[in-house]
Amino acid sequence: MSISSASLPDLLTYDDAESLVGPSSIDLPRAQAAIAEFLRALGRDETDPHLLDTPRRVAAAYAEMLTPRETTWTTFPNDDGYQGLVLVKDIPFHSLCQHHLLPFRGVAHVGYLPGDRLFGLSKMARGVELFSRDLQVQERLTQQVADWLEDTLAPRGVGVVMEAEHMCMSLRGVQTSGTTTRTSVFTGLLSQGGPLRGQFPQ
Repeated sequence: MSISSASLPDLLTYDDAESLVGPSSIDLPRAQAAIAEFLRALGRDETDPHLLDTPRRVAAAYAEMLTPRETTWTTFPNDDGYQGLVLVKDIPFHSLCQHHLLPFRGVAHVGYLPGDRLFGLSKMARGVELFSRDLQVQERLTQQVADWLEDTLAPRGVGVVMEAEHMCMSLRGVQTSGTTTRTSVFTGLLSQGGPLRGQFPQ
């Protein structure tokens, strides 16, 4: 899901290319050649001056969208015994529909009831990004974020709500622009409803 740094100078010229790190699994030259062939299959002349650099740009764009930034999942002891809800709302995210390779984007609301460990707040946004930068369906994405919190923190409960607009619905098919899909996962004490769960979007 990442790009080797050796491939970046020739094919990826975005300012934040340095943030795309990790073991290589994206073959940029092969992706670029495939996009050139795709343009030909669509009846377009890839030698048109306006399309000459399109294969490189598209390959680089998809590589960026499919590569999360490297991070570490540092946790902290809950020394003060905090028992309340930790909730980060309106985390923006974008992903790619695995059925149409079109974007879906929206916001995530991620929270947990601490046990013995706490997260730095920024890590919750980074966790959403980690699983979003893949070929996805929203249902699986929501479950993956919840499972990651469970596995990393062993909290007393987890809540993840994701709301997104899908371009595969807005631009094609039924063409219902502006519709929002909401998915949610609640575990542990948050699966039981009540005032804490009520702090999540309903």
